[in-house]
Amino acid sequence: MVHRPLALLSILGSALLVGQSPASAQASCGPREQLVRLLAEQYKEDPVGIGLAQPGQVLEVFASQGGSWTMVMTMPDGKACLIAAGDNWEMVTKIKGNPI
Repeated sequence: MVHRPLALLSILGSALLVGQSPASAQASCGPREQLVRLLAEQYKEDPVGIGLAQPGQVLEVFASQGGSWTMVMTMPDGKACLIAAGDNWEMVTKIKGNPI
């Protein structure tokens, strides 16, 4: 559903950016532990993938059994930012020997 990412952005905006200036309130960033707790409590999303991006940056994908998903980039200082969210997440299992 299209409204899910917008709802997540507004929740993150209010939950993680309290006390920041209006200019910085445009980003959906905050302490990683708060963002992970919010994803677990509000959307029942847990980590399903992780990888290194630029030096010191960690990209994580969180997903729920209901199909919602969120991509989070965490910086070396512990600040995490929502970079994408959506619905209909499916885990793909590669069959050995199958090039697809």
